[in-house]
Parts: sequence; structure tokens; C-alpha cells
Amino acid sequence: MSTQNSEPEIPVRRVDRLLAFSALGIAAASVICFFAIIIGTAVGMDQSAFGEGLWPLIAAIPFWGLPIAFVMIIALLVMSFIRKGRAASRS
Repeated sequence: MSTQNSEPEIPVRRVDRLLAFSALGIAAASVICFFAIIIGTAVGMDQSAFGEGLWPLIAAIPFWGLPIAFVMIIALLVMSFIRKGRAASRS
């Protein structure tokens, strides 16, 4: 009792994969850096230590990375809806 879908299979484009994996990578890096800041604070680092070395970069990644990943996911969804709409109108 299998039901077959009469709609044609929509191929996934390279730009869709690029957006999906880039958004996933940026979001994962942001979460890892966020936890690094939490762990650094928990082990007793003072506020002046976060202004030295790689810590400003580690703090900037979640600040900029999460909104960028969100925008990339929204763009991916919009592109997917447009592609599926065009495929449905052709059928």
C-alpha cells in the first residue's frame, strides 16, 4: 500500500547545498564559541582577560555568526519555496 507521488522530483542545486552547509557551519561555530565563553567565565577568567588574545574574535563569532546563519537559512527557505512553486506550475 504505497502511495506514489505524481510530482516530479526537484533537483537540489549547488547553491542550495552551499547555503545549507555554510549556515550549519557558521551556526555550529557560533554555538561552540558561545560555550567557550561560558566555560571561560565559569573557570574564573576575569573580564580583562577576554579583551586579549583570541578572545575578542571568539566573542565576535556568536555576535555576527548567528544572525548571518539565520539570514542564510531564511534565504534558503525562500529559494526552496520559489523553486517548488515554479516546478508545480510547470506540471
